[in-house]
Amino acid sequence: SSIMGAGGRMTEKERELLGRGGAGATFQRSPTDKPPFTLAQIKKAIPPHCFERSVIKSFSYLVHDLVIVATLLYAALVWIPTLPSVLQLGAWPLYWVVQGCVMTGVWVIAHECGHHAFSDSSLLDDIVGLVLHSWLLVPYFSWKYSHRRHHSNTGSLERDEVFVPKQKEALAWYAPYIYSNPVGRLGLLAVQLTIGWPMYLSLNTCGRPYPRFACHFDPYSPIYNDRERAQVFISDVGVLAVSLALFKLASSFGFWWVVRVYAVPLLIVNAWLVLITYLQHTHPALPHYDSTEWDWLRGALATMDRDYGILNRVFHNITDTHVAHHLFSNMPHYHAMEATKAIKPILGEYYHFDATPFAKATWREAKECIYVEPEDRKGVFWYSNKFSAP
Repeated sequence: SSIMGAGGRMTEKERELLGRGGAGATFQRSPTDKPPFTLAQIKKAIPPHCFERSVIKSFSYLVHDLVIVATLLYAALVWIPTLPSVLQLGAWPLYWVVQGCVMTGVWVIAHECGHHAFSDSSLLDDIVGLVLHSWLLVPYFSWKYSHRRHHSNTGSLERDEVFVPKQKEALAWYAPYIYSNPVGRLGLLAVQLTIGWPMYLSLNTCGRPYPRFACHFDPYSPIYNDRERAQVFISDVGVLAVSLALFKLASSFGFWWVVRVYAVPLLIVNAWLVLITYLQHTHPALPHYDSTEWDWLRGALATMDRDYGILNRVFHNITDTHVAHHLFSNMPHYHAMEATKAIKPILGEYYHFDATPFAKATWREAKECIYVEPEDRKGVFWYSNKFSAP
């Protein structure tokens, strides 16, 4: 499988770097020199209407998703119980997967609200985002602020917020035993996809190092400044209110009813969320930078667009327009495809897209992208998986 830059000729140096992907894969690494274009030039290439937020259009996508969620919920509560028990065994997993995917679409809309990409009113965006994210047990403002820092520091080894790769010497002694065998990798992926998201929110697992314990639910966490603390508290109230509602439902209809109807689809949402983020920022062709080399534009461009087939639409194209999203995060999702098409010729080899099916890509990245190390240029780090002496 190869990675495509959009047009542009390959330099001698990049030709040399081809074939470093290992396992027979060839990847054209991203150029790491300062780009020959500016953010203003990229913006100029995008039709101006792409930056316009329409509250009607934004709500139409949200209502569309919520109608599907409600229809599936109705099917689960009314229709599935009438099926013969053999068919129920197939109907429940189908409900979980489809509902989990549609709820991920709702998650993406809440994420848009956090970027002020839903409407022209930041108050409306925050209200909609708070309601939607609380319903999905996400502390809205808490994550909005840490996620904003991820956007400000993408690709920086010291300051990026999430999926920050370690350098070889920082790995635990047991790392080679886990990463170098398929069973260990599978176990690690299973843990990441099931409990990775709640662990990041509550324990900052896989997050950037902070001087002291960092937790998204703690208003006094080092993640936040004084101006943000009250909103972190509001986020906690939102999550707590939904948790209480779930507790009430569990006492009325039973614990397993809540698990069947709500918790399993939510686990699928969390798995998608971790997977999508992981694949956007983890690829053998993407560089990371330390403070001697990092700048915002090169960091933002160290991002990979992926192809999830029909799910691209379900996930409102967060999957295949992530480069554009990192450049202009307040652009509504429904303009991102057009914007991506417009910026490809400007970005040239700085644009990255990999069409490898997501399951295959996940396995490959888990195998190849274990730690980062500098190679021929100080300050620029590349993924590697070598443990024994070369």
